[in-house]
Amino acid sequence: MNQAAGKSYFHRGGIEPLLGATIPEHFATIAARFPGSEAVVCITRQRRLTYAELSGEVDRLARGLLGSGFDKGDRIGVWSTNNIEWLLLQLATARIGAILVNINPAYRPRELAYALQRSEVQGLFTIPSFRSSNYVNMLVELLPELTRCAPDELDSKELPLLRRVVIYDPTDPDNTGRPQPGFMTWPEVLAAGKQIAAETLDHICASLDRDDAINIQYTSGTTGFPKAVVLTHHNILNNAWFSARAMHFSEQDRLCVPVPFYHCFGMVLANLLCLSVGACIVIPCEHFDPLAVLQAIEAERCSAVHGVPTMFIALLEHPRFDEFDLSSLRTGIMAGAPCPPALMQRVMQDLHCPEILIGYGETEASPLTHLTTRDDTLQRRTGTVGRNLPHQEVKVVDLESGQTVALGEIGEICFRGHHIMQAYYGDPEATARAIDKHGWLHSGDLGTMDTDGYVQITGRLKEMIIRGGENIYPREIEDFIFTHPKVAEVGVFGVPSEFYGEQVMAWIQLHPGEQATDEEIRAFCKGKIAHFKIPEYIWFVDEFPMTVTGKLQKFRMRETAIERLQKEA
Repeated sequence: MNQAAGKSYFHRGGIEPLLGATIPEHFATIAARFPGSEAVVCITRQRRLTYAELSGEVDRLARGLLGSGFDKGDRIGVWSTNNIEWLLLQLATARIGAILVNINPAYRPRELAYALQRSEVQGLFTIPSFRSSNYVNMLVELLPELTRCAPDELDSKELPLLRRVVIYDPTDPDNTGRPQPGFMTWPEVLAAGKQIAAETLDHICASLDRDDAINIQYTSGTTGFPKAVVLTHHNILNNAWFSARAMHFSEQDRLCVPVPFYHCFGMVLANLLCLSVGACIVIPCEHFDPLAVLQAIEAERCSAVHGVPTMFIALLEHPRFDEFDLSSLRTGIMAGAPCPPALMQRVMQDLHCPEILIGYGETEASPLTHLTTRDDTLQRRTGTVGRNLPHQEVKVVDLESGQTVALGEIGEICFRGHHIMQAYYGDPEATARAIDKHGWLHSGDLGTMDTDGYVQITGRLKEMIIRGGENIYPREIEDFIFTHPKVAEVGVFGVPSEFYGEQVMAWIQLHPGEQATDEEIRAFCKGKIAHFKIPEYIWFVDEFPMTVTGKLQKFRMRETAIERLQKEA
């Protein structure tokens, strides 16, 4: 920490050296050390693979990708819920140096087309359907050529680079179903690999560089169009490794993974984190289901569970929660959205996760930049996002001048280091706006840093409310209202006001069976937070508009509120 002139210039961590290997090189080392240990358990398929078995399946698929015409640098998309095949694709693409493109399984044809075009995807792997999402029908709508072409003859005017669409069914052990003539099947991909010698695969793998692009992930898209974030072996492997070290994770641990694989939280901080140390990945469900998660933790004696705050709330509020023995739990990461201190304390006590950690970061930073530790004080574990991971830099800057602010002052949080993305794919202008000429990634988040490097998030830059000249940070109000015993979830944002410029609005979801009035909430706030922070508008709602990763879509909440307020006026 450079404290010259009392400024929070940056906090820089680092004792252990960075890993210099590629993902397949590091995975090979781990698989050789723990060949008989369980690497992954998929509850929905009742399937288990040891590290030796997982390594063999990965190589089989990697040869199949090569035999199907894919090579280093090609972009291969996966549009699917959580399953073992997703994990195999994650490792097999890395093995040959292809770039895995993670596609949100909630996408519809228009969003899928955007993702495929933006990343110039050449191959797509997908499941047939899940719940109300029929992926085959949506693909046929987007690519009618699939109804009449051969699997190796796809030629689309809309997506000219897309050469193959591969179907696989996690519920069918044989994966032989072909819904339309143009789909290639999983067994056909594997069969294509029989012509590829193991030595050829090893030679390709040896040619890879740790700074090669290996993954494209889309930002959550709570505002505007999602951007395609390009990440490298070095980015995500080290992020996973140092996160595992902070959690004191080892080959003895078993992580329950209810977060989606397509998101950095699932792919990096769950899958890759476990594989970096030889731990076991437990897949409780294809898509988050609180009962399935509770059952998996008990049955598999999981020592850790990850989740966004809304997931932990769903676990704690489940009517059958008290039936389960969750005493095997020790740790996990809560991240992806603001984590109220009151919820953190419930997770530590009621969920038996005394070492649960708060994580903070963004996709563009691979994703984790900050993490608390089990040795931090309760105040720091519940009131901050911890300190930056080793070998990373962080500073807090003034919103107007860009100058570094004094310790304790609010400003925009910026990052620099090995974890910063290469670029937004095909968008140099957006890349230049996000990463300045000195290599600092501007997060768009507001926060403060103390003398020990602990960072507290106060809100999003775009979410800041300016009421009568007062800057108001929604996160502070949300954390306070969440302590009300009747409140299960809360979202605070600004709405237009002719007199003040903006007024504060709160949407509140109550615990089941509870009732409250807006005056009751205001009385709870009175005298506890500044008068101008007390919400002028309080609406009680049954649910919030959210992204599939559990983030509140405040822009949609704001649109709904403005429309209703205008009608009432």
